[in-house]
Amino acid sequence: MSAYIILFWSAFGAATILPFYSEVVLLAMLEAGHNPDGLWLAATLGNTLGAVVNWAIGWHVDRLIGTRWFPVTEAQLERARQWFYRYGTWSLLLAWLPVGGDALTFVGGIMRVRITTFILLVGFGKGARYLAIILGWGALPGS
Repeated sequence: MSAYIILFWSAFGAATILPFYSEVVLLAMLEAGHNPDGLWLAATLGNTLGAVVNWAIGWHVDRLIGTRWFPVTEAQLERARQWFYRYGTWSLLLAWLPVGGDALTFVGGIMRVRITTFILLVGFGKGARYLAIILGWGALPGS
């Protein structure tokens, strides 16, 4: 059970601004013989809930603008809004991307995407990524 909890928190951290790499933990646990279904569930839930943290920060970004420690300017936020207007809510399916995916979940909050829509789209994309990793691991010789 502790392996799944460790993977959950690793995936949760990886979805935030923290420098975690849940894929490495997932592969190590697959190699150790843990149940792939349980690992997929733990990783998907953790990574999706970590993205919800980004969404919540984005939702409340108006309170953060202008504080010294907040690293995003109003001009940067406006560019993010324009990008989201252009590509829309469906772009949240790409939240699994290693570069830009976390920022996309933050912008989802800024743009006030409903939490149910957010969780469905982000969870689907992140779950598909972990499934691809698990299936790819199973296709490797010796796995």
